[in-house]
Amino acid sequence: QVQLVESGGGLVQDGGSLRLSCAASGRLFSILLMAWYRQAPGKQRELVARITNNDRTNYADSVKGRFTISRDNAKKTVYLQMNSLKPEDTAVYYCSVTIPLGTTWGQGTQVTVSS
Repeated sequence: QVQLVESGGGLVQDGGSLRLSCAASGRLFSILLMAWYRQAPGKQRELVARITNNDRTNYADSVKGRFTISRDNAKKTVYLQMNSLKPEDTAVYYCSVTIPLGTTWGQGTQVTVSS
């Protein structure tokens, strides 16, 4: 089994920054993909950013140039640096880790951006 522990969410003002972390543990034989998703009230969960095992990254258009995803393989941790935050970034943020056996989701961390 794989376990994920997220941290770093909170309340921030418009234009502020936050850094989310997601530490993975358990049977991590081969991490294929690490990603961050978010879900705002009344909306579907959407991909924010993802990073492959060879460090290729993809971002949602709405966060390009403001968010940066990175990973520390030794710590089995994925990060999401969020700058220039906007009220529309308010959501619960979830990390996910994909290994050959499947995908595991974190419990989510709330990010609230006040105007």
